[in-house]
Amino acid sequence: MTSTNTRNYVEPNTPWTPAFGAQLEAGGTRFSVWAPNARESVSVVHYDPAGRRDVPMTPLGDGRYEAWVSRVEAGTRYAFRLDGGEERPDPYSRYQPDGVHGPSQVVDPSTYAWGDEGWRGTGREGLAIYELHVGTMTPEGTFRALIGELAELKALGVTAIELMPVAQCPGDRNWGYDGVNLFAPFTAYGAPDDLRALVDAAHNAGLGVILDVVYNHFGPEGAYQGVFADAYFSETHHTDWGAGLNWDGPGSEWVRRFAIDNACHWISEYHIDGLRLDATHAIIDDSPVHLVQELTARAREVAGGREITRARAISDGGEGADGIWADDFHHEVRVMLTNAHENYYAAYNGSTVSIAKAIENGFSPVTTITDATPVDAGDLASAFVFCIQNHDQVGNRPFGDRLHHEINAARYAVASTLLLFAPETPLLFMGQEFAASTPFLYFTDHPEELGKLVTRGRREEFAGFGAFHDPVLRETIPDPQAEATFLASKLRLDERETNAGIYRLYRDLLALRASDPVLSHNDRATTRAVALTSQVIAVHRWHGDEHRLLLANFGSETTLDLSGIPSLPEGWHGWSVMLSSGWSRFGGDDVKPEDRDDGIVFPARTAMIWEISPNT
Repeated sequence: MTSTNTRNYVEPNTPWTPAFGAQLEAGGTRFSVWAPNARESVSVVHYDPAGRRDVPMTPLGDGRYEAWVSRVEAGTRYAFRLDGGEERPDPYSRYQPDGVHGPSQVVDPSTYAWGDEGWRGTGREGLAIYELHVGTMTPEGTFRALIGELAELKALGVTAIELMPVAQCPGDRNWGYDGVNLFAPFTAYGAPDDLRALVDAAHNAGLGVILDVVYNHFGPEGAYQGVFADAYFSETHHTDWGAGLNWDGPGSEWVRRFAIDNACHWISEYHIDGLRLDATHAIIDDSPVHLVQELTARAREVAGGREITRARAISDGGEGADGIWADDFHHEVRVMLTNAHENYYAAYNGSTVSIAKAIENGFSPVTTITDATPVDAGDLASAFVFCIQNHDQVGNRPFGDRLHHEINAARYAVASTLLLFAPETPLLFMGQEFAASTPFLYFTDHPEELGKLVTRGRREEFAGFGAFHDPVLRETIPDPQAEATFLASKLRLDERETNAGIYRLYRDLLALRASDPVLSHNDRATTRAVALTSQVIAVHRWHGDEHRLLLANFGSETTLDLSGIPSLPEGWHGWSVMLSSGWSRFGGDDVKPEDRDDGIVFPARTAMIWEISPNT
């Protein structure tokens, strides 16, 4: 089913409208809010050329209030008052033009002239994700500026961009995980129609758009939900960020509806193709049907004609989601290449055996998550999202250093080739494709007193690391509140040219992954990964009679015995190199392997992909 220029992206299987907020109707606007904390009254305050008007709202029971106000149009500023108190923004606000403490603005989501009628959505098959932060991807740091990069991202070979959270946060810069107005795009990036224009342009460029959303906590500044209802917060569940949200206690019906409406809002009003749910382990819900299950089911109904196959259906013990960020691959690779063993890396040994197991199984054998989330034989490889960089694994380091900042270019090329040859869904973090020189640091823009606490907390977070036992050294960690920290994280996009070799490698690997009859499939049953030595991994993939082999050598030149790959077909000897990370076009020295009686002499710090053909 094609999309239309209406409030819904495609005609939904089940109609959706938000439970609360400001809904434009003929001749006026209907305002509604859930405010059980009100003892006597709730009113909606709105501003028009005649001045400020305070309109009493009618109680509907269960803490709900409503008022229909004539001649209120899109663009009108408004707020709610409980018991004659201070004006507070709408928890369902679609736009906060003056930030988290200012009034909300009435928005008409139906007036944007969409041009993506032919877009069918983004499925899991062949998905290659590019995670980015809107504020640091371009010099301008806006939705509109990002449109100018879509053609280059399409040419790179990714199939979807994943936006770090864009909901309204305090200040002018933030990673997005401090969101408090979850229905409102961040004013620092642009207005609602600017985000719609970005999604529209992405679809017309052939790119899907995935949005990172946060349902495990609210940010520490400007979260007024608790003013309206104490029941937004759980009395029994706690997270790393404070009180958990109330998904299963008294009043949870409307809190659950808040999150579900938010997911449907992005899909319906912004044509978003998919949602990445942040830290689902912290969405604590003891209900018979977990919030994530209910949310994913409802979001799929609203998505209507967009067909997406579930990773594991609810009926089979899953949550109805399409995949999981499987960090084991990243952790094992990082430990192997950098010898990191502190903090959560302590559980990983970084061996080629563990990396190979992660490729075959989705998780490596040393992690504890396999007990909580067992891998089912029917789970496709695409259900596991692999990376060698993402916002967490770069930005949560003291100096925001990327993997390629710690290792040489040749080993980084080998790791990149391994990532993009594996059958799992690859995720790239902005800039890794051209070995960006810039870090990605943690940055915020909170009020002064809260900002001091954030700065202190950020530095104390690393006190357990050997390098930062000394408090003087901890003071060298960049201040999250400093604008310079944010500016230092902006990409230098001209490095696509100055680092052209690694950029070509990524483009060629993504093109091969998309076009090759073997690499374009994601069946774990036709993938075997083997540790040939402590530094060499072999990955064999096949589809029908087509076979591909990757040898990835992170160490020095070595002689390899390929009989250690038992899945290779017997009697097949027509080998041809499809790609080598050591080719000069990628910045290598063109060293080739050498056949000897005792095996193959394989060059140092090189990854090669072979096509294996039958002996004719």
